[in-house]
Amino acid sequence: MLSLKKDKKEEEDKDGGNPYSNLEKTSVLQEARLFNETPVNPRKCTAVLAKILYLLNQGEVLGTTEATECFFAITKLFQARDTVLRRLVYLGIKELSGIAEDVIIVTSSLTKDMTGKEDCYRAAAIRALCTITDPVMLQAIERYMKQAIVDRNAAISSAALVSSLHLSRTGGGSEVVKRWVNEVQESLSSDSVMVQYHALGLLYHIRKTDRLAITKLLAKLTKMSLKSPYAVILLIRIACKMIEEEDSDSSSPYFDFVESCLRHKSEMVIYEAAHAIVNMKKTTSRELAPAVSVL
Repeated sequence: MLSLKKDKKEEEDKDGGNPYSNLEKTSVLQEARLFNETPVNPRKCTAVLAKILYLLNQGEVLGTTEATECFFAITKLFQARDTVLRRLVYLGIKELSGIAEDVIIVTSSLTKDMTGKEDCYRAAAIRALCTITDPVMLQAIERYMKQAIVDRNAAISSAALVSSLHLSRTGGGSEVVKRWVNEVQESLSSDSVMVQYHALGLLYHIRKTDRLAITKLLAKLTKMSLKSPYAVILLIRIACKMIEEEDSDSSSPYFDFVESCLRHKSEMVIYEAAHAIVNMKKTTSRELAPAVSVL
């Protein structure tokens, strides 16, 4: 009996105590039939869905038919109101959307969650919806995306901004996202450090091919006091890119901005500014001295 306990303990140590270490795809997919039962059992379904997500993230490959069947089974779980299960459903949709067929069928359910009153669902619903959306469908949810970008809830606004960035990198999506510039600019004045950072990232991505627009953006933002240190770091990188493209030296107004960031209250901004100055091509030893002193 003692030896059996010892063997069991050794086996657990070998697996690192991972309860999912010996999962098999076939048996897990059979367990997924549980999703079709009525009423839904949130506790059991959460456990099975977690196994599916684990397998997918470990590199397990599902065939198109397997993925489609699993996807449609997961959509049945929308009838459950369990918060943990619902968030796993969003993750399942995102993971299977690139393999399964006819994923567009969940658009109405995700749109309902995205525009609903449950804030704990809205951000995740936006991310899932934007994963399955194509440029044609994007116009149908454009109004909701604009509203989400300027939402007072920082998590929802950030989810909309980051999802918009991903959409703008897909064929045809960039033209639609460009129409949301006013909302993105509004979110740039948010009190949330992450919303401000994500807004600047999206705004730069939209305008990066327009040199004049980037010049105006830098002229405006370098005079502002951005609350987000992440946004300031991104602004330093944009300024350095402009200095490099213009082949400028320390006489550039962008250099003055980068140099002023050496006195920023955030350490990460100070180090980013120092790193930028040290790596510039046309800096003298006099200009390097302040940057080196903070490192």
